[in-house]
Amino acid sequence: MNMCKFDDSQIVWKTIGDFQYLHYSILAIDEEHGVSDVLFKFAANEKIVLHRHLAHNNTFVVQGEHRLYFADGSLKESRATGTMTCSGPDTVPHSEGGGEKQDVIIVFNIRGKGDLYQLLDDEQNEIGRLSFQDLIELKKAA
Repeated sequence: MNMCKFDDSQIVWKTIGDFQYLHYSILAIDEEHGVSDVLFKFAANEKIVLHRHLAHNNTFVVQGEHRLYFADGSLKESRATGTMTCSGPDTVPHSEGGGEKQDVIIVFNIRGKGDLYQLLDDEQNEIGRLSFQDLIELKKAA
């Protein structure tokens, strides 16, 4: 089998505020249907901000290992390259990150026109939200 490495050198990665270990690139937004396609890159061996998903997410792991963590920091799930996952809104807060060896790159297909993510501090207090309108504005600013 011919093994290939995903080359993300032509992708313009952006950050959101001061959030560490998280980069994104908005691929497409369908305003009429409330669908966003976003590449996320989470740093290897790190965790992004604690959050809840408030909308339906389909994900596909393009590169690396996608790790999900419970709010206490313990490992909830690990998804290998090539893994497709479909999930609805989730009331349980979690964090995400890359595996030990490399950053993880994931395609997120996000479905919803309202708030998409609730961002939380370590005590699970809300520190912000990311909405569909926010993604539209981020895409326009790019």
